[in-house]
Amino acid sequence: MKVTPEHNERIAKMKFGSVYPHYLSKIEKKGRTKEELHQVIEWLTGFDEERLKELIQEEANFETFFEKAKLNPNAELIKGVICGYLIEEIEVPLTRQVRYLDKLVDELAKGKKLEKIFR
Repeated sequence: MKVTPEHNERIAKMKFGSVYPHYLSKIEKKGRTKEELHQVIEWLTGFDEERLKELIQEEANFETFFEKAKLNPNAELIKGVICGYLIEEIEVPLTRQVRYLDKLVDELAKGKKLEKIFR
């Protein structure tokens, strides 16, 4: 799939707080916990639970969310297909970072052990 400028802009402006409940629902349906989701998000971004709550209350979009994040140096090891896109081929850094998060949530929902998710 080709990533378009419109797609990138839509992702940048999407509010993290509007996507977070979907992440939570996805992993809980598969028997995972909110705490595990928060561990995954913290590993990728450096945000603890309190900071996540603040960002949701601030209605931070993904652009702001990732500007404030301290991306894990091993994030570039996240590879594969998510939402029809090959992560390592996504050229726009912000879109790639959002897909990193999507991929980690997907791996958590699929039952992958945290030790494996934390590359």
